[in-house]
Amino acid sequence: MPDGTPQFAPPEAEIAVSPAVDAGDRERLLHGTHHAPHSVLGAHRVPGGVAFRAFRPYARAVTVVSGGMTVDLHDDGDGFFSGLLPLREVPAYRLRVMYEGTELETEDAYRFLPTLGELDLHLIGEGRHEELWTVLGAHPMTHQGVDGTRFSVWAPNARGVRVAGSFNFWDGAGFPMRSLGSSGVWELFVPGIGEGELYKFEITRPDGSMTVRADPMARRTEVPPATSSIVTSSRYEWGDAQWLERRAKVPAHRAPLSVYEVHLPSWRPGLTYRQLADQLPAYVKDLGFTHVELMPVAEHPFGGSWGYQVTGFYAPTARMGTPDDFKYLVDALHRAGIGVIMDWVPAHFPRDEWALAEFDGRPLYEHSDPLRAAHPDWGTLEFDFGRREVRNFLVANALYWCEEFHIDGLRVDAVASMLYLDYSREPGEWTPNEHGGRENLDAVAFLQEMNATVYRRVPGVVTIAEESTAWDGVTRATHHRGPSGFGGLGFGLKWNMGWMHDSLEYMSHEPVHRKYHHGEMTFSMVYAYSENYVLPISHDEVVHGKRSLVSKMPGDWWRQRADLRAYLGFMWAHPGKQLLFMGQEFAQGAEWSEAHGPDWWLLDPHYGAEADHRGVRDLVRDLNTVYRATPALWQYDTEPAGFRWVTGDAADDNVLAFLRYDADGLPLLAVCHFAPVVRHDYRVGVPDDVPAWHEVLNTDVARYGGSDVTNPDPVKPEPQGWHGLPASIRLTLPPLATVWLRPA
Repeated sequence: MPDGTPQFAPPEAEIAVSPAVDAGDRERLLHGTHHAPHSVLGAHRVPGGVAFRAFRPYARAVTVVSGGMTVDLHDDGDGFFSGLLPLREVPAYRLRVMYEGTELETEDAYRFLPTLGELDLHLIGEGRHEELWTVLGAHPMTHQGVDGTRFSVWAPNARGVRVAGSFNFWDGAGFPMRSLGSSGVWELFVPGIGEGELYKFEITRPDGSMTVRADPMARRTEVPPATSSIVTSSRYEWGDAQWLERRAKVPAHRAPLSVYEVHLPSWRPGLTYRQLADQLPAYVKDLGFTHVELMPVAEHPFGGSWGYQVTGFYAPTARMGTPDDFKYLVDALHRAGIGVIMDWVPAHFPRDEWALAEFDGRPLYEHSDPLRAAHPDWGTLEFDFGRREVRNFLVANALYWCEEFHIDGLRVDAVASMLYLDYSREPGEWTPNEHGGRENLDAVAFLQEMNATVYRRVPGVVTIAEESTAWDGVTRATHHRGPSGFGGLGFGLKWNMGWMHDSLEYMSHEPVHRKYHHGEMTFSMVYAYSENYVLPISHDEVVHGKRSLVSKMPGDWWRQRADLRAYLGFMWAHPGKQLLFMGQEFAQGAEWSEAHGPDWWLLDPHYGAEADHRGVRDLVRDLNTVYRATPALWQYDTEPAGFRWVTGDAADDNVLAFLRYDADGLPLLAVCHFAPVVRHDYRVGVPDDVPAWHEVLNTDVARYGGSDVTNPDPVKPEPQGWHGLPASIRLTLPPLATVWLRPA
């Protein structure tokens, strides 16, 4: 016998049985409802030898090839083929499949053991698999010495799951997956296919109907509006080790953090991730921002959602390139010294019939109670945070972006809508929690678990809550209980929506009326240390009729720009981190539109008003430069010792003045003047231990587009007490301007 040829059993050993698939299994395989296709298909020892069974729809013939032996299987109809060979053991073999006009020799997918181990399945069942993306989804691999791709998906309500893709002409009939017990996971190793193949899952619902779904764990997708998942693996080699090491040394709330918010598809429309990497890091570095915040980059079908209605939670949008291309962009930003914060959307998902909604025929990722599932504002579905596998899907997703893509921070969208059962709901449209309250206890537990897990596993990362209510302890540690009885949510920072709303409301008034609204600029200091805050001027404030930042200001064009500059000076000096949306750094007058992005033409030297816009951008650059070099402006952002009012009640003058201190007690004095007049010899109280003060920033200087009213010489204190301080200085206050002074 040739080497490798199977050894035949003596004919008297056993009484042979029919090798054909029995009627019940045949019916389940044909209708996509078989839980254990590997128990039927493939090669199995039976009385009389080894039965070979194959299910190959549309095949004309199937032959078993083993060593020097080839055996044609009997055509049993409907795509089933079988044969009984009098062998002692199951041999190594391949299948030769003949179709009309072609012949294919391949490994048999149904001869392989499961690719997932007991520990993985246990952790999935417990909702504790922190690297879920490594076991679910599509993964090219070598299994039992054969190259192929492992497909696995969580679909506990399905009667059957099959893989369909470009490799089987989108007919999954011959590729049924096996159920891995109570875990709800279905798995199939498909030999001979690899990266670049498109695929989806054909799921038989509990009612017997079929639905075709993209992979919830897909790490790469087609470019929308196409919706298929793509088999992928990463070969990217990172060059940001020094950045990651440095990042872990100082927590974000004690470091300088000024953020440039970017919508990647429209920042420079048409650019790929790699082309953006050639432009965005240089632009952001030139302006001095420490971080960029990327509006959601996870795959989303509708560009007009700006990424906030996610269908591919594990896939960077394919609109601008591959996952490795996105890594290249992050790496380029890191090598330029710029951190990357990513908007993350774990609150809800859209209802697209090819995505997560009723994924396996019943509510799975969404809450089973329709009142709890339907998001009242956005027409989407809310995640079921009480289901451990769903929490696992989301917690692992947070880790995935931080670990696989080296993301430095997650800004978590719509936290308020997660925390409250009655969010945007009328009486009768929601059900209280077990204690009779309005708090969503499942969401609280999820956010605590997510934050604790991310901070434990990823040194130097920061999580940021977009939370618009007075929830107690958003940035308190999860193990510290507050007055409400809840542990903290564990975020590192929280968006200060109150500051944003109040300060913009104040700025919208004509200066003559501002004295009646003075408290809108001072109230934020009443609660400034209740949380660790970010001061956000985000995309939400410059769309949908809200007007751009400069257009919110009253008066003519000169006054609008002066107000904007004064406001930015106030913002950068106020306790908290800063965030500014793209286009606002150069006083774009029009609202932002994702269709065309920022109005870069305003900075064209041939445009008549270019200097006006360039002046504001120059101010933003200088704000960031002085800010980063002045620890008083960021070191004690979250501690009352870092701030002191000089005057918070000069409403008639439209003046605010305050001191910021660093850890060594070195001060910066900020004086904000929101009236369109010059005030000479304006007395401001100061400490008596500073021999002289000098102006380090003035938003009214000529090169910013101002009237150039400045304090050019060092200002020496006089021993006359003022504003409750032992000494005072006399300043010339420019119109509609903020002035910063430091010890000379």
